[in-house]
Amino acid sequence: MLDNLTQRLAKVVKTMRGEARLTEANTAEMLREVRMALLEADVALPAVREFIAKVKEKALGEEVVGSLSPGQALVGVVQKELAALMGADLGPEATQLSFAQQPPAIILMAGLQGVGKTTTTGKLAKYLKEQKKKKVLTVSADVYRPAAIAQLESVTRQVGADFFPSTASDKPVDIARNALDWAKKHYHDVLIIDTAGRLGIDEAMMQEIAAVHGAVNPVETLFVVDAMLGQDAINTAKAFNDALPLTGIVLTKLDGDSRGGAALSVRHVTGKPIKFAGVSEKLDGLEAFDPARMANRVLGMGDILALVEEARKGVDAEAAAELANKIKVGGRFDMNDFKAQLTQMKKMGGMAGLMDKLPAQFQQAAAGANMGQAEKSVQRMVGIIDSMTPLERAKPELIKANRKRRIAAGAGVQVQEVNRMLNQYDQMQTMMKKLKGGGLMKMMRGMKGMMPGMR
Repeated sequence: MLDNLTQRLAKVVKTMRGEARLTEANTAEMLREVRMALLEADVALPAVREFIAKVKEKALGEEVVGSLSPGQALVGVVQKELAALMGADLGPEATQLSFAQQPPAIILMAGLQGVGKTTTTGKLAKYLKEQKKKKVLTVSADVYRPAAIAQLESVTRQVGADFFPSTASDKPVDIARNALDWAKKHYHDVLIIDTAGRLGIDEAMMQEIAAVHGAVNPVETLFVVDAMLGQDAINTAKAFNDALPLTGIVLTKLDGDSRGGAALSVRHVTGKPIKFAGVSEKLDGLEAFDPARMANRVLGMGDILALVEEARKGVDAEAAAELANKIKVGGRFDMNDFKAQLTQMKKMGGMAGLMDKLPAQFQQAAAGANMGQAEKSVQRMVGIIDSMTPLERAKPELIKANRKRRIAAGAGVQVQEVNRMLNQYDQMQTMMKKLKGGGLMKMMRGMKGMMPGMR
C-alpha cells in the first residue's frame, strides 16, 4: 500500500532523525525531497504546495528550533501535517459514520462505474453488521449495468445482511423509496443504497443520483473512488462534490496502488473526510480510516494498533483458552490443534496482509522473503492434515511410510512435503510441552534482562 511514497518518505525521515540541528539549508533539502515524493505519488499540486508551506512554517518556528532533538521534532511536524492533509484536522468524529436519525440510517453510495461500489456496499454491510451490531438492508438502484442487482444480492447474502430485490425495469427513485419503506417496516438499523455509475461523468447520471438523494435524504452520502485513478480522481471528486452534499469518501483498491496520491488529493479537493479504505478484494477487506495512523504507515512508522486489531479479529479467544487449558492439564497437542493454529494465521489476513502495518525496518528485513509462497505453504499444510483420518490426526505417531504415501496422494503433494509438515508439527508440539506445568513462567523468567523494560 502506497509503497513508493512510503519508501521515499521513510528515507527522508531517517535522514531527518540524524540531524543534530536544523538550518535553512538542510530543512530546504528535506522539503524538496518530500515535495518530489508527493508529486511522484500523484498528489495534486495545490495539496502539495499547501502541505510544504505548513511544514516549512512550523519547521523554522520555535516548535522545532527549541527542541532538544530537532531532527526528531521535525519528523513529528511532518507526521502531524500529513495526518492533517488526510483529514485529522477535521476531528476524530469526522471519520465516523453518523447514525443520528430515526432508523433506518440511510447511506447512499456514489461514484463512477468500475470503482468497486457494489463490492464496497457488501463490505460496508459486513462491517456494520459485525463491528457495529447493526441490522443492515442493501438495495441496488443500478438498473443499467447487466447483473448489477444480482451481484449486490450475491455479496449481501455472503456477508449475512438482508437484500431488497429490484428489477432493471424499475425507476431508481422508486427503488429507493420502496426499500426505505421496507426497512422501516422490518426494523432495519441501516439501509445502504448502491447507485448506478457511468464510465464517465455525465449530466443525466448526476441528475438521477441527485433525485434519488432528494427522495430519501440520506444521513451519509459516500463518494467511492478508485485509489489507482491518480490525477483523474480529482476531476471526478469535484463533479460529485458539486452535484451532491457528500459526507465522506471511501477509497477502494488501496492495496493495488503503489503511489496513493488519490488518498491525499480527493480529501483536499472535496474537504470531506476519508471514512473507509478498501485494503483487499476479500469481503472483510474494508478498514475504518484513521488519518494519524495512516500517516504513520506512509512515513514507514507502521501501524501497530491495526496489527493488534487484526490479531484480535482473527484469533478465536475461546479456542485459544481451551487449548491452553488442555495443555495445562497434561493433554497432548495433536494435528487438530496444529490445523487450528494454521487456520488462525489465515484468518488474520496472512503474512502479506500484515506486512504493510509493520514499521519500515521490519518490512525491509523481510523484503527477501516470499510472503505469497509462505501463505501457499500454509494452505498446503492444511490440505495435508485434511487428507488424514481422524485417528491419524489424534495420533500422528501412527503415520509411517504407507500412510504418508496415501496422505500425499490425497493432498496432491510429494511425500517429502508430508515429512516437512510432520517435522514442523513436532517442533510446535515440543514448544507446547514447555508451556505445560508452569513452563511458560519459567520461559518468561529466563527472558528477563534480555528484553528492555522487563523486571
